[in-house]
Amino acid sequence: MASNVSVQDFYKGRNVLITGGTGFMGKVLIEKLLYSVPDIGKVYVLMRPKRGKSVAQRLEDIQRLALFDRIRNERPSALKKLKPIQGDVLFEEFGLSNIDIENLSTEISVIFHFAATLRLEAPLKDNINMNTTGTLRAVRVAKRMKNLAIFVHLSTAFCYPDYDVLGEKIYAPPAKPEDVMRLVEWLDDKQLAVLTPLLLGPHPNCYTYSKRLAETVVAEAYDEIRAVIARPSIVCPSFKEPVPGWVDNLNGPIGLMLAAGKGVIRTMLVDGSLPAQVIPVDTAINAIIAISAIEGTRKDKSEVIPIYNVNAGHQKMTSWGEVLEFAKQYARKNPFSWPLWYPNGGITTNHTVHEMRRIFYHLLPAYFIDLLLLLTGQKRFMVSIQDRISQGLEVLQYFTLRAWSFPCPNYDSIPEKLNEKEREMFQTDVGTEDRDNYIRQCVEGGRVYCFKEDPTKIPLNRIYHNFLYCLDWIVKIFFWLFIMSLLASWFEPVKIIFTYGEPVVKHLPFLGPAVFNHQQE
Repeated sequence: MASNVSVQDFYKGRNVLITGGTGFMGKVLIEKLLYSVPDIGKVYVLMRPKRGKSVAQRLEDIQRLALFDRIRNERPSALKKLKPIQGDVLFEEFGLSNIDIENLSTEISVIFHFAATLRLEAPLKDNINMNTTGTLRAVRVAKRMKNLAIFVHLSTAFCYPDYDVLGEKIYAPPAKPEDVMRLVEWLDDKQLAVLTPLLLGPHPNCYTYSKRLAETVVAEAYDEIRAVIARPSIVCPSFKEPVPGWVDNLNGPIGLMLAAGKGVIRTMLVDGSLPAQVIPVDTAINAIIAISAIEGTRKDKSEVIPIYNVNAGHQKMTSWGEVLEFAKQYARKNPFSWPLWYPNGGITTNHTVHEMRRIFYHLLPAYFIDLLLLLTGQKRFMVSIQDRISQGLEVLQYFTLRAWSFPCPNYDSIPEKLNEKEREMFQTDVGTEDRDNYIRQCVEGGRVYCFKEDPTKIPLNRIYHNFLYCLDWIVKIFFWLFIMSLLASWFEPVKIIFTYGEPVVKHLPFLGPAVFNHQQE
């Protein structure tokens, strides 16, 4: 077993290839390698043209992000090591020519395979083509690298839902990956739609199913290439590096917190007592960089492929209820600009209660807003937004309504294998850190990097926020008065109760006329 590994020495002079480098974790990986490993060789990033921009233009856009501020300010020359490669994991050998592959084969020492589709609701064909077959293509490319030290495959800790405890080992696949890949290739979309529920079994979506098959693909190639599988839990905004709270998407818990702060989400199916199995993105990347050095310098190759459950949820236990409540209270004190409604949502484990709340708090207001937009000749959009939110919540509830157990002995052992200096540089233990401060950073990061809001305008936001608070109470009062008026008109016992309160009740809107006009009849 490797001990006192120097991460910087391992990467010194080595060239790396990254698939999925334009994603959330991929960008953080690139920044961390360039900043913390100054003697690293070239960093090749597999990319495809997108929205009329070449791969070179896309890479320039990425470098202008706030994520790369410290490199631009402190080590601008490091950016010259970034080399875009036009290619795609959806094509054999990434769509590269034999000459390109041969040139890379003598240069690349480390491959980080991060490319994947994260659309949990995507159909089976999309997930298999990208996550499973894409991994197979990456493995085939890796086999052609003559000086490969390690192949790092990014998986997920949620790809084995049929196990109560997911240990750091490989498990049997639900089907042979090659059989599923052939099915996806041969069958059309309608046929696959019929077969999908039978194939998924306990899997809640095609994403976890395809990632599970991908692990088997990598494990089967372990005899030919040195590889390691990293299984992160739910990846959240950065904790410290390079910018506290940095995030570039609304996936996962951060999306729930921000949407709740905007008053768009007001009900969620969540068991608040369950621990939140999450990890900051920079902590996860620190671990993955260290893992590749640890396994890449191991003298004797292990008999089975090494696997690391990359999760920090056990280091400082925090429940979903604590996370969401703190975020809600913080958003109330530091409101977002122009929220749709006052942030007063709640969580429940009762499907009926959730559905009733969704109808009254999500759908009815959405239809009302769209009606106003229709009458004013503007484009309607709120109902479609709420439909997408409902789909997203339905996907997420599988992960927030059950307990997940990820023993992490391999992950927890990372610090003891590094030298003292690099334990801090590649920190993987957040157990002593301030939880509330981190959640605060997440909310502020979402405000700045996702919503593009100016934090200095929070005092102005508070004026509109106070108006929504009053409006929320007014609507609640009138709503319950309306419900009481219906009860009073339908049920004799309720009418009797309100008869004794006639001096007051008869002056209330809805309720008074409903009761006393009915009595006069």
